[in-house]
Amino acid sequence: MQKVLISLPDDLAARMKRMIPAKHRSRIIVEMLEAEIAKREQSLYQCACEVEADRDLNNEMNDWEVTVGDGMEPGSW
Repeated sequence: MQKVLISLPDDLAARMKRMIPAKHRSRIIVEMLEAEIAKREQSLYQCACEVEADRDLNNEMNDWEVTVGDGMEPGSW
């Protein structure tokens, strides 16, 4: 378990203190972060699936495959 320091706007911190008992705050924050991260991971996964399913993009990427190993090294041009 790691401790982290975060900054909250004064009004949000005050509302949190009024509404969430001190012993529950860490758990609530963990749950909110887990939900947000899962949502973002799902969005990224969906984007990757769409890229994989894009035939035109994949055809174009295959066209560029011939440049792999063309002897040009990064910084040589």
